[in-house]
Amino acid sequence: MAKLFEQPRFIAVEGPIRAGKSTLARVLADTLHARRIVEPEGNPFLDRFYQGQAGMAFATQMWFLMERYEQQRELEDFSTPIVADYLFEKDKIFAYINLSDAELDLYNCYYQMFRAEIPTPELVIYLQASPDALKQRIRRKGVPGERAISEKYIEQVAAAYEHFFFHYSASDLLVVNTTDIDFVNNNRDLQLLLKRLAEPVHGTQYFLPLG
Repeated sequence: MAKLFEQPRFIAVEGPIRAGKSTLARVLADTLHARRIVEPEGNPFLDRFYQGQAGMAFATQMWFLMERYEQQRELEDFSTPIVADYLFEKDKIFAYINLSDAELDLYNCYYQMFRAEIPTPELVIYLQASPDALKQRIRRKGVPGERAISEKYIEQVAAAYEHFFFHYSASDLLVVNTTDIDFVNNNRDLQLLLKRLAEPVHGTQYFLPLG
C-alpha cells in the first residue's frame, strides 16, 4: 500500500455525517505514517443550529470557515504525507444549504479570499452513502447533539454532496459507495476498501463493493 501513496502527499477524505470519514482518515494516517488533520470540533453554535434556533446558521458556518482556514493555511510542508478528514470546499456545500441569499453573499466574500490560500489535495476519497444508511448510523451512534438533526436535513446534505462531487475535478477522486458496507465496525469491509486504495486512482473512479 505504501507504494500507492508515494505520489499523493495530501489526501482528503470526505462524505456526509456518519459516512466514516474520521475512521478512514485515521487508518490511512496510521498506515502511511502521515500527519492527520482532524475536522475542527467544539463549534459553540452547532447544537443550537441543529435544534433550529434562529440566527444560528450563519454563526455556525462562519465558525467552521474560520477554523478550517486556520488549519489548512498552515499546510506548506508535504515532505510528510498529510491525510485530512475533510475537504475545505465542504464548507461551501453546507453554506449553500443553510444560509439565506444575503448571508451567502457575505460568506462568499470570505470564502473566496480564504480558498485562494488553501492547498488542493492530490487525492480525494468521497465516501458516498444513501440517506437511509446515514440515518441508521446516526441512530446507532447515538451522539446527543446529532439526535436533533432532522431526516429532511440529512437528505438535503446527502443530495448536496452528490451534486458537488458529480462536478468535482480539482484532483483525483475515488468515489466509494459505503451504503452496503460498514468499514467502521466490520474489519473485513475495511480491508476490502484498503485493498482498493492500494491501486492507483486517476481522474474520477468509482468503487462499488458488494456488501
